[in-house]
Amino acid sequence: MYEKAIIHRQELRKMKTGEGILMQNLGRGALMNGLHWNMEDGAVVDWHSHPAEQFGYVIEGGFKIWLGDEEFEIHKGDCYFVPPGVLHKFIALGETEAIDLFNPIKEDIPKEIE
Repeated sequence: MYEKAIIHRQELRKMKTGEGILMQNLGRGALMNGLHWNMEDGAVVDWHSHPAEQFGYVIEGGFKIWLGDEEFEIHKGDCYFVPPGVLHKFIALGETEAIDLFNPIKEDIPKEIE
């Protein structure tokens, strides 16, 4: 079930989820959810996996990405797919902004830190 069909930007709160990482939870539909990221140059999302398939789009900046044992570099305008259960890691290249979509809904969303 949808949390809300329409979410206005003033309703979205940026949360610090790691060193140099701000996340906005964009909400969820019946089968997917979305997250928005702002990351400082060199910020790291360390190795992790999840049961959801992940699609991401780089709005600004870029990432060095590891998908399993493969390494990639992507930049503004590029996108990526992470298969379910695959270990992956991201390092921001420059000030980076990106959006991720997950299906099924990713329940283990990062928590806010001090």
